[in-house]
Amino acid sequence: MSIALLIITIIAAYLLGSIPSSVWYGIGYFGIDVRKHGSGNAGATNTFRILGKRAGTVVMLIDVLKGWTATCLASMLFYMNEIGETELLMYKIIFGIIAIIGHIFPVFVNFKGGKGIATLLGMVLAIHPELALLCITIFILTLLASQYVSLSSILATLAFPVLSWIGVFGHPEPLLIVFGFTMFVLVVFTHQKNIKRLMNGNESRVNIFKSKAERRNS
Repeated sequence: MSIALLIITIIAAYLLGSIPSSVWYGIGYFGIDVRKHGSGNAGATNTFRILGKRAGTVVMLIDVLKGWTATCLASMLFYMNEIGETELLMYKIIFGIIAIIGHIFPVFVNFKGGKGIATLLGMVLAIHPELALLCITIFILTLLASQYVSLSSILATLAFPVLSWIGVFGHPEPLLIVFGFTMFVLVVFTHQKNIKRLMNGNESRVNIFKSKAERRNS
């Protein structure tokens, strides 16, 4: 693969990740910048809290699609015969991580984005859909039990490398395990404030079954 094509693909992955769905959707349809309300975070969770379930779902799905599409750029290169089968997983991981970086540091809104969980989910769905679905299940069960999105995100992210390591879906893939633990460290880093609030017992709870008005008043 030529250096020029690699650079173009890396830029494409970053720009995909940089799409500030919560900001553009909130301003475009509601006239509300979610960064000025709630937690101030430009992510799906704060969108759920401020704009409601429908808006939060739309933003979350777009963020998932960003990660999935960026990761699948590697498949495009594979079908173009630019990379081999042995390189496919490596490039999927590279492009997916770049999309996550784009989500966290988006060029379109002064490099202040979300925490990248939904984009990471899209990436994992493109790499290992079965394992991703199991991690989603862990996220949902933790959220229903605790109502903490941050805790649910951290545990679901940790589950990916652990389940890969013990070989739940076949022989462990070292590259996936390393990637998974790296992503776990990144998620812990982006959730430092949430972890402190969890430890202090004052982290915000999110009940996805409540109405928008109920969430604002809770």
